[in-house]
Amino acid sequence: MAGLGVLALAGACTAIPAVQPMVQAAPAPRVTAPLPPPATPNVVAVPTSRPSPALVSTIQTLGQQFNGTVGIAVERVDAGWTVAHNGNKLFPQQSVSKLWVAMTMFDAIDRGKLALDRQVTIKQSDLTLFHQPIAAMVKGDSGYTTTLRDLLARAMQQSDNTANDSILRTVGGPEAVRGYLARRFFSQDAIRFGPGERMLQSQTAGLTWSQDLAMGRRFYAARANLPRSAREKALDAYLANPIDGASPLAIVHALAKLKKGAMLSPTSTQTLLSIMEGAKTGPQRVKAGVPEGWTYVHKTGTGQELAPRSTGYNDVGIMTAPDGTSYAIAIMIGETTVSIPERWALMQSVARSVAALHRR
Repeated sequence: MAGLGVLALAGACTAIPAVQPMVQAAPAPRVTAPLPPPATPNVVAVPTSRPSPALVSTIQTLGQQFNGTVGIAVERVDAGWTVAHNGNKLFPQQSVSKLWVAMTMFDAIDRGKLALDRQVTIKQSDLTLFHQPIAAMVKGDSGYTTTLRDLLARAMQQSDNTANDSILRTVGGPEAVRGYLARRFFSQDAIRFGPGERMLQSQTAGLTWSQDLAMGRRFYAARANLPRSAREKALDAYLANPIDGASPLAIVHALAKLKKGAMLSPTSTQTLLSIMEGAKTGPQRVKAGVPEGWTYVHKTGTGQELAPRSTGYNDVGIMTAPDGTSYAIAIMIGETTVSIPERWALMQSVARSVAALHRR
């Protein structure tokens, strides 16, 4: 400003007689050429300590308007904030629980107890029920010999129940999974792990498991022969207190910790996330609402039906934006009578809302 004053005074002196100043003015500053403007940086989302009020409102509205019991949770990985509807309620996980089996296996690998190339033989006595494509490979007394790597891909990408139960036995059974979760500070009040597919599904249906139920469609036949009242009683008991229950908030917190490398070693983290990215299940669930340019790694879960009720219709995973920002998401429909497309619409709406508000 002193320089500008001097320049103004100098300009004025050309028009009127010079006036002696009372004090000597400071010399005018040296004039230099202006620096070119800096290049415009790539726009990067800045972490905030709290979620957008618009996202909070949207998640609450989606949850409240859905015709059924639903839990929704979203956690921004780099900021740690969460948004939830029924976030602390325990919902049936169904095949979402395969995620914990996979993590327990990788934890054992990180500790030098297992290797992905370890060979495992699947026999007829190892077969489970429902979705198990690997059963077609199990023939005769010799069974089917493969590796943990192959079983993991089948369990996480195809949701193969027999492949998952084989990994579960290899890592030490349900107690090993519970122990791993406890070491990562997830209690049974937040994430429960059930007894494995055979016991879980037979109990939910009101049946007592026997291995012959794994053959062909014997499980379906035995379940169909039960009185409806028996099936309703068993299903109601399961939904009221699911032995494989987990809260949406606990799940997104675990997924966020996985993304940040706080659940497994860097190598195991990257391997598991890459396998999850190749999941073939649930293409019309959350994934169909993820915008182009984003990535989504996930695990689905689907429970039993007793018309008109469907149970345990889930999708959990990590959405990552083109700028690298990640959001852990869990959508868990405990019970509903609405159509599958309506369930898809809910899940896709959550994904689209997260992406839209991130861009905004």
